[in-house]
Amino acid sequence: MSRGVGILEQFSLWLPPGRAEGRLTWKALFGNVINMEEKIKALRDALKKADQVAVLTGAGISAESGVPTFRGDEGIWKNYRATDLATPEAFARDPELVWRFYNWRRELISKVTYNPAHKALVELEGLVSGFTLISQNVDGLHLLAGSQNLLEIHGNLWKVRCTKCQKITLDRSPDLGTSPKCKSCGGLLRPHVVWFGEALDPAILNKSVEASRTSQVMLVIGTSSVVQPAASLA
Repeated sequence: MSRGVGILEQFSLWLPPGRAEGRLTWKALFGNVINMEEKIKALRDALKKADQVAVLTGAGISAESGVPTFRGDEGIWKNYRATDLATPEAFARDPELVWRFYNWRRELISKVTYNPAHKALVELEGLVSGFTLISQNVDGLHLLAGSQNLLEIHGNLWKVRCTKCQKITLDRSPDLGTSPKCKSCGGLLRPHVVWFGEALDPAILNKSVEASRTSQVMLVIGTSSVVQPAASLA
């Protein structure tokens, strides 16, 4: 775990002040320690003893890469808000419009890449026997960075799902056109992301809850964890 010092420098500033009962709390881990080097040592020691580590990430971890949050002015495209287009109703009403919006998003994200925090998590995964990364992000940067045991609870912008046969495929083309078709059955493809009004994949959610429940140390990075389901996980 000696190589973990560099990794911990990425995490220590992002740890939330509270942890669920049964896991380390900020106070239990750091007490009144203010010195960052001492905090890093305390976190490193905790991780050295942990067999099960879970990490929950949100939009903040990708902000350093230049990924838009799609909130406020960043969430407006051609006078549409993301919340108006990222819905099953919008796709049913005008799939070509929704696909133009998602092709725009794909084009934006294709111009950025993972940052040191993403790579630090890949390195941490290699140091901990039981490691699970739970991400709320759909930008695919964790996968691009090399994370293996990854649960993308909101899906992945670079994956598409057939509305007919439900086959899921990875396609990193920045522009898929406005009516992409499944190569297996010819059905209309949709972005493999969780839209407003849709339920999370129960299998992925259950795995996330279990990883959170059994973790001895849980790191929360780039998210306030005040909105469900993140609030339940953290």
